[in-house]
Amino acid sequence: MPDTTAAPAPGPAEAAVESPRWPRGIRCAVVVSVDFDAELPLLAADPTTAQRVKTLSVGRYGATRGVDRLLAEFQSQGVTTTWCVPGRNAERYPHLIRAIAGHGHEIAHHGHAHEDFSRLGLTGQLEVADRGSEAIAGVTGERPRGFRIPAGEWAAGFPDALADRGFTWSSSLHGDDLPHFHPARTAGPRVGTGTGRGTARRLIEIPVHHELHDHPYFFFNLDPAFPVGQSRIASYREVLGNWTTEFDAYRRFGLCYTLRLQPEVTGTPGRIGIVRELLRHICSHDDVWIATAGEVADWWRSRNTGNAPGHPAEVFDRCTRELA
Repeated sequence: MPDTTAAPAPGPAEAAVESPRWPRGIRCAVVVSVDFDAELPLLAADPTTAQRVKTLSVGRYGATRGVDRLLAEFQSQGVTTTWCVPGRNAERYPHLIRAIAGHGHEIAHHGHAHEDFSRLGLTGQLEVADRGSEAIAGVTGERPRGFRIPAGEWAAGFPDALADRGFTWSSSLHGDDLPHFHPARTAGPRVGTGTGRGTARRLIEIPVHHELHDHPYFFFNLDPAFPVGQSRIASYREVLGNWTTEFDAYRRFGLCYTLRLQPEVTGTPGRIGIVRELLRHICSHDDVWIATAGEVADWWRSRNTGNAPGHPAEVFDRCTRELA
């Protein structure tokens, strides 16, 4: 099934990118992540959806069938993954969360009710963080160490506040294709080099990209319309080709490939085949590290270098400080 079209040959751009030294001398890292959203985004967008059984069934499919299909495929391929779970889904589907954790997968935080963070101030966002952590810990016995924003934008100071609560990583932003430290806005222990500011209590960001997310290709509903303009359910072969081409390039450049799946989107009888073919292609390379987001973040922190002063995250932080 993969598109056999050859990836572009390495050119000057490749020489301009410094390839990091991954563990054991391998070429790139792969994080397979799953957002277990189920009905919550539909309810968050419009609370009256609670009375729309047909619409809710689109999201509920993930809990009914999609989770089991993904778990079976991951077990078949021997792949350990990261599941980003809203707290309310931990409460609604505790048996599934225990099954996910029982298979050795990482459980991360994905809001409580899939809130739009742009509608909340910092205090409200932290209340969501605390509530979601408590819900997950109530099911798994452990508080999550990782966070993926459910929707919207977080307030200034939120990453630092997460770090203060014991979180070690986020996988929410799109500004790089390698892990990096979040710039610190508050004083903390000085560890490492790089910018000279401490890294011990700063979040590691594991970047994500829309082209490696199943939702933009496949999520669809007639009424209420999503997407609003309709006309979307992409070709399975073309999506597999996109994901395979991106992986080949990430491996060539030595980057961190973060796949983002949703049980209600990719956990169908046909689309699970896309996941199967992609994972077979990835696993056919013995120089690729397939790891959880937490494992990648721990390794990146152990390098103890911080960001270079010219890293986009540091430049953006300096600009926003100057404009504040």
